[in-house]
Parts: sequence; C-alpha cells; structure tokens
Amino acid sequence: MTSQALAPVQSAAPGWLDDGARHIWLPYTQMQTAPAPLPAVATDGMRITLADGRTLIDGIASWWTACHGYNHPYIRQAVTRQLDALPHVMLGGLAHEPAMTLAKRLSDMLPAPLSHVFFSESGSVSVEVAMKMAVQYWLNQGHRDRTRFVSFKGGYHGDTFACMAVCDPEEGMHTMFKGVVPEQFVVDLPANASDFTAFDQMLDRERANIAAVVIEPLVQGAGGMKFHGPDQLAEIRRLCDRHGILLIADEIFTGFGRTGTFFACDQAEVVPDIVTLSKALTGGTLPLAATIASDQVYDSFLSDDPEQCLMHGPTYTGNALACAAANASLDLFESEPRLAQVARIAEELSEGLAPCRAIEGVLDVRVKGAIGVVQLEAIDDPVWLREQFVEEGAWIRPFGDIVYLTPPFIAETKDIAALTAAIEKVVTHWSRVR
Repeated sequence: MTSQALAPVQSAAPGWLDDGARHIWLPYTQMQTAPAPLPAVATDGMRITLADGRTLIDGIASWWTACHGYNHPYIRQAVTRQLDALPHVMLGGLAHEPAMTLAKRLSDMLPAPLSHVFFSESGSVSVEVAMKMAVQYWLNQGHRDRTRFVSFKGGYHGDTFACMAVCDPEEGMHTMFKGVVPEQFVVDLPANASDFTAFDQMLDRERANIAAVVIEPLVQGAGGMKFHGPDQLAEIRRLCDRHGILLIADEIFTGFGRTGTFFACDQAEVVPDIVTLSKALTGGTLPLAATIASDQVYDSFLSDDPEQCLMHGPTYTGNALACAAANASLDLFESEPRLAQVARIAEELSEGLAPCRAIEGVLDVRVKGAIGVVQLEAIDDPVWLREQFVEEGAWIRPFGDIVYLTPPFIAETKDIAALTAAIEKVVTHWSRVR
C-alpha cells in the first residue's frame, strides 16, 4: 500500500509546527527524544491529510473515537446549528435542550435501572465521578469504611489520580506513582472456577472495605487489548450482588458498538450499577463523557441535607456543542447500519490478519468486533514501527507489545484490506530485522 499523492496543502514543515514544538507538551511522549509529530491539516472519512499532501488511512479512529469517520456532514451540521444558537451555558441552575435530550436518550438506550446521567468532558473524569459516586453511596448510608475499589490486572481506567489507582500498577504507564496514589485491590481477572473461588473469598473477606468493583467489560483496552468472555463478566456481576458490592462498567472504549453490540455488557446480559461512556459518544468530534447511575445509587443522594448531594461540577459539564454532536452521533447509529458494519469489519479483520500468525515473533492474533490485534514478543521501538506504517500510508500506533486496529465503522472492504496488508508487511519486516 502506498500513500496517495496529492498536491501539497502546505509545506512539509509548516511554521506553526516549528513554533509550537517549543511550547506544546504532547501526551505519552518523551519530549527530549521523540521525533516531531506529523502535521495534520485536514480529515475526511477515514483519511488524514498531512501538510506535505500525503494522506493516511486511519486505522485507530483517533484513539477509538471517530466511529462514523471524520467530518461526517450530519454531525458537522448539528454542531454548526448549535454554535449559531447557544454554544454553552453552565448547568448550574440553567439547562439547555441538547443536554436534556441526550440524557434521556442515553437512559433509554441503557437497560433499567440505569437512568441518571452526569456529564463531564473526558473519560478519566467520568471514571473519577463514578468512583466518587460509589464511595458517597456508602457514606450517605453511614458506611464510612467502604472506600476502596477492586479492579483487574491488565486494566486501564484513565490518567487522573483516582483512576491511576485502579489501573494495573505493573503495566508501566503509572508505575512511578505506586505509593503515591491510594492502594486499591488490583487482582487477576478470574478465568476459571478456581480463580472465581479465590475472587469470591477476597470479596467476602474485604466487603466491609469495598465500595465497588471496576471493570472494562470484555476488552481491556489500553492495557493491551486483552479479551475476556461474557461468562466471566456475568459471574463477576453475580459475585458483586452476592456480597452487596457495586459494579462499575467502564465502557469508555467498548461502548457504542466497538465489540459488536451497542454496549459490551449487552453480551453478558449484565446491568452494572454505574457505567461510564466517552470516546465515540460524540463521534470523535468534541470532548464529552457521561457517568450513568442506577436508581438505587441516585436515590442514595436524595436528602434534605445539602451535603449529601453529589458535590461535583466540571465547568463545561453538558456542553451544548458536545451534546449536539452526541445527539447527532446517536441519530447515525439509528439511521445507518453501524452494527452490521462492525460485523463485516470483524470478518475482514479476521481474514486479513490471519497470515500474521505465521510470522516469527507473533504470539497471537485476535479479533473482537471492530478490534484487531497482533501481539508480538516485544516491541522495543514503537516509533520505528509507526514510521513504517506511515510509509505504507497507514496511521497505526503500536503500544506495549501489540499492533492493533480499531478503524472507523464506515471503513470499506478496501480500507480494511489496505490496513491489514500494511500490518502483515511491516510485521514481516520487523520480524526479519529485530
């Protein structure tokens, strides 16, 4: 696969890139040694156009957000209309239609009793809010010791402080903060009868201290795209119920069709007590997240005592532009065959990545919904791999020990074929030179 030749949009190194490089601090980047980022100047559908005129097929949907592709005209028009009318007003004592409509729609889409929606601007904050809800749920009932959380090795829930505490402390992203963030129960994700017996015993032993169990249902995303089955999720729900412990489902990555159903919990017929959503919520257009609580959790905050309310309020909570984008995104899920597209993409990823199994150094190839993963023995230089993919005209960003695809759901068969061919070619080259 070669990148598409276009007339240059700007110079290969536009002035704003050089000027900004002195001042911007990029995410997950060692600024002393990292190469300059690629200057993107336009997006459309699955394509990112660079300043030198090259276009890249986006294989990861900008960190899993652009589920409808970039610049979808329907979402763009909805945001433009909202911008003309009311870009933002605070939700402290005021309200606007996009937020109210979106709250009802999300409640209607989720199973009862998940019906109370709190908006924030990022996935990490939505998890922070969920954890705060869980602790205060118990505090409001007089249980002051139930402040700790159970999460799972291989899990990732965000970069803010409470979230770091429930991420896998050995995964590397937050290792240096061990001993700084509060210590939580980070345990192996149970996979068999013996594991579940041990998990059951741990919950029984610590139930007086536990506020909630936090899990990424079916797929642990940033921890390495590790999959587990619906039966495992259902058994975790059952044990939470047995011990009177809340269950928080972090569907920030898995929600909105990525695993093949609208929500990953649907595959296990599990209803969490709190669910967090973000990423594809606005179709990758504007930052927005939601924390949705059950009636039981919400009702515990209702009181004549003002101190028993949820004392949390991001400045841009329920931003009207973001809510308009999210409502338009939900319209597209209703009017266009997104889940059917995900099913087709799953088949094409399985077929296209299968040849990688024969490459020396490949440990595993796995697919779930619109997620395709090639796991390698080790990736010593992810930047080198990323540059090789760019040479093939693909935007693919390996991390940990995996090369993965999470394409927009609008991807055509030829797009998936181009992306999987690029992975086979680059991984083959990696295998020979490593």
